[in-house]
Amino acid sequence: MQSERTGALPEAPRTPDVPKRTEAPPAQQREHQRILSTYGGAYENPKLEALLRQVVDRLVAASERPDLRYDITVLNSPAINAFALPNGQLYVTRGLIALANDTSELASVLAHEMAHVVVRHAAMRADRMRQAAIVSRVANDLLSDPQMGAMAVAKSKIALATFSRTQELEADGIGVGMSARAGFDPYGAVRFLTSMDRNAEFNSRVAGHGGRAPEFLTSHPANPERVKHAQSSARQFSAPGAGERDRADYLAALDGLTYGDDPADGLIQGRVYLHPRLGFAFSAPEGFALDISGPTVFAVQEKTGLALRFDVVQVPEQELTAYLTSGWVENIDAASVEKLTLHGMPAATATAKGDQWTFRLYVLRHGEHLYRFLFAAKKRTPELEDLFRDTVGSFRAIGEAERARVQPLRLHVVTVQPDDSVEQLAARMAPRERAAERFRVLNGLAAGENPKPGEQVKLVVE
Repeated sequence: MQSERTGALPEAPRTPDVPKRTEAPPAQQREHQRILSTYGGAYENPKLEALLRQVVDRLVAASERPDLRYDITVLNSPAINAFALPNGQLYVTRGLIALANDTSELASVLAHEMAHVVVRHAAMRADRMRQAAIVSRVANDLLSDPQMGAMAVAKSKIALATFSRTQELEADGIGVGMSARAGFDPYGAVRFLTSMDRNAEFNSRVAGHGGRAPEFLTSHPANPERVKHAQSSARQFSAPGAGERDRADYLAALDGLTYGDDPADGLIQGRVYLHPRLGFAFSAPEGFALDISGPTVFAVQEKTGLALRFDVVQVPEQELTAYLTSGWVENIDAASVEKLTLHGMPAATATAKGDQWTFRLYVLRHGEHLYRFLFAAKKRTPELEDLFRDTVGSFRAIGEAERARVQPLRLHVVTVQPDDSVEQLAARMAPRERAAERFRVLNGLAAGENPKPGEQVKLVVE
C-alpha cells in the first residue's frame, strides 16, 4: 500500500503549546515491543503516516483533551485491529486501513481509540494487558507447564484484553462526537462497523470453519447494537451526507498498499506456509486454519481441538536429541526420543504429556536454523501420529526460482467505467476464489450493490 497521494487533507487545526508526550515507562516500552513482535513490526510508509498524523491532529484539536499527544504506528499485519496504550501510543494495522474506504471511516476508528485514552479506559486495561503479556510469553516459550502451553497454542493468537460493553459504547459515542467536531462525516463509524461485520462473515464462509480470528471483533465486538448506537450518536450531529469523507485522497494513499501476508515474514497460501527469505515451506493438515503471529505459525482444527505450533530458532551446533531434552518443553518422555532423517535433513522427535494434553515434538535442522513443530492433542492415536508425521514430512526447501515468484498482493485503485460490473472488476483480482464477494467487502458494498461509473474502487492484484 505504499503509494503517492494525489491530494492533501485540509490543514489540521493546531493547538498552541501542546506539551510533548513524555517517554513511555519501561513497562509500556516492553508492551510496545511485544505488539511489534506480535503484529509483524511497523509498516513503513511516510505518506500513509502523514495522512494518519493529519487525521489524529484534527481529532486531538476537537477532543476534550487537546493537551494530549499521540504517537501512531502502522502495524505490518493483515489482521483488522486497532488499539491504544495508556500513554497515547496508537496502533492500527494495515489490514484495517485496507478495509476502510475513506478518511472519515479511519477517523472513526482512531477517535474510538483516543476516546479510550481520554476517559482512561486504556489505563484501566493496563493490568489486564500485563496479564496478556504473561500469556504471550507462555505461548512463545512453552515454559514449564505443557498443559498451559497447549491452551495458549489452541488459542491461536494472543488477544489484547478487552474493554467492557459499556466502555465500548461510551468510546463509540465520544469518538463519533470527536469526528464530527473535527469536520469528518460522523457516519464513518456506521459504515466501518458494517464493513467489519461483512468481512468477518466473508472470512468464515471462505474458511468453512471460522477462518482466521477476526481480531478487531475480539477486542472490539461489532454487532447490531454498536452499529445502531453509532448511528444514533451520528444523528445528534448531522443528517447523512454532511462532513468530509475525503474518499479520493484516502484511496490514493492506499494505492500499492501490501494486502494480506507479507512474504518477508512468511505467508499463507491455502494450507501451505512459505517463507521465501529463509527458503522453506510446509503444508498444514486438511481442515486446519493457519495463522501467523510474528515469527510463529499456528494451525488449529477447531472441531477436534488439535493444534500445531511452528517456529524457527537459531541454535549453535547441537545433537538434536539432546536439544529435545534440554528444556524446550518439560515432561519429555525420555524413552520416546528418536533420531530421524527427513528429506536428507537431520531431525528428531519425542513426546510429552500434561494432565489433559499430549504433545508430539519434531525438530529439524536446515542450514543454521532449527525448525520446531509442536502438536497438541487430548489423546494421541495412530491416525494422529500419521497426520503429524505427514505434516512434518511436507517440510521442504524452496529454490531461488520459487522464492522469486512469491510476491505480496497489493491494492490497486481504479476508476469504474460505464460498462464495468462487479463481476468484471472482480475478474481482475487475485486470488480468484470468491473474488466478487471479496470485492464487495473490500469496497463497502452490500450484496447486490454496484459501484457507480466514475467512482474509484480497490482491487487486490499480484
